[in-house]
Amino acid sequence: MLWEQQLEFASLSDVGMRRQNNQDSVTTSVESEREDWERTGHMFIVADGMGGHAVGELASKIAIDTLPLTYKKSACTTNGDALRDAMEQTNSVIFERGNLNREFERMGTTCSALVLGPEGALIGHVGDSRIYRTRNNRIDQLTFDHSLQWEMLKRGQGSPEDIFLHQPKNIITRSMGPEPEVQVDIEGPYPAMPGDAYILCSDGLTNHVTDEEIGVAATQLSPRAACRFLVNLTNLRGGTDNVSVTIVKIGAIPQGATPSTPRRTPANTGELSGLWLGMAWIVAAFFCLGTILALTGFPFTGLPVAATAILTAGYLLHRWRKTLPPSPTNDNAHSTILWRPYRSSPAKLTRGILNQVIQIQQQMAQVAEEEAWKYDKERFESLTEQAYKALKDKSHHTAFVHFTDSVHSLMDGLKKKTPKKKKDSKIFRMSELAAQQKKP
Repeated sequence: MLWEQQLEFASLSDVGMRRQNNQDSVTTSVESEREDWERTGHMFIVADGMGGHAVGELASKIAIDTLPLTYKKSACTTNGDALRDAMEQTNSVIFERGNLNREFERMGTTCSALVLGPEGALIGHVGDSRIYRTRNNRIDQLTFDHSLQWEMLKRGQGSPEDIFLHQPKNIITRSMGPEPEVQVDIEGPYPAMPGDAYILCSDGLTNHVTDEEIGVAATQLSPRAACRFLVNLTNLRGGTDNVSVTIVKIGAIPQGATPSTPRRTPANTGELSGLWLGMAWIVAAFFCLGTILALTGFPFTGLPVAATAILTAGYLLHRWRKTLPPSPTNDNAHSTILWRPYRSSPAKLTRGILNQVIQIQQQMAQVAEEEAWKYDKERFESLTEQAYKALKDKSHHTAFVHFTDSVHSLMDGLKKKTPKKKKDSKIFRMSELAAQQKKP
């Protein structure tokens, strides 16, 4: 990623339809100076707190306040080490705060952090909040859910169908705060390409919305519109938990832009540096010289030169291998390092996805009329007219944008209802039924 590439990003956190307070927290830390960005990159965080009363809210708030500052002050030589160290220190802060008051004991939070810098996309992760990436009409989950279901699946303790059907999905196996130490997953850095979109979200979203729907929203809509639509869709399907979404899109590379140099020393990834490559070429040249001399009548000179080159190559290969990081293994049952996405789904706008949005809009419009919602009918009708015109012209992208905008217009009317009338609205029963029918 280059400093000159523009970022378009947005965040939205909502209490949902069933909770009294919001225990999710989100934050963004976008550097305004190139020098700062080259050293630490931009940071985006989603945290989902756990605990009674305001305990979870406090834990997630401590996470988003502490982590960015601790990361920037880190003396570690790589951003990956700095991110891990900062998350471990943040865990200690939450743990110590919890021990100050019996009511706060074992308070905790998930924490998913994305860093976008010269090295690409770097991820730090604890819990079951997620980070996705969309690219080339695919959505990839880049984080491992630290949940009972996913851990059982990893250990081969049943088929995916049995595990996801019979095991509770809300039991997490790792979080920040309850224990004095925490194991942090560091993923990447991955190359960050123009057009990539990164989605950070709490499980309040993924409990109700599919990966495919998340991917289509992130690729077809602006980050602000996509966040708004995904939160609306979650709430229409019951909104059983707080829901938070952050979406970051990477812009095109401007003409004439030059690569930045990371200020922290990157870890050795196994690629040949200029020094090693130069020595390899010198050794190869001596080997070729010795071979030519041996074949042209000077064996007593050529053969020693060639042999020395071979021995030198072996020595250099041995030294280079010692500089490499250890290869990932599966010896550690808690290790989640994989050199591929944990899950991948299509993220292409299809007529089927578009029809689902149309059905949602039609159901909402019908209920809005029956229950006399107060919303901007003129705007809604204008958006609907534009959507159907685009649909007739087979411009599915434009139709999708207008239909999702019209859903938001109706949602404004639903939010104006009193809590009791909102809870009793027919639209929730219709949406929950549709969501249940979609599940395998």
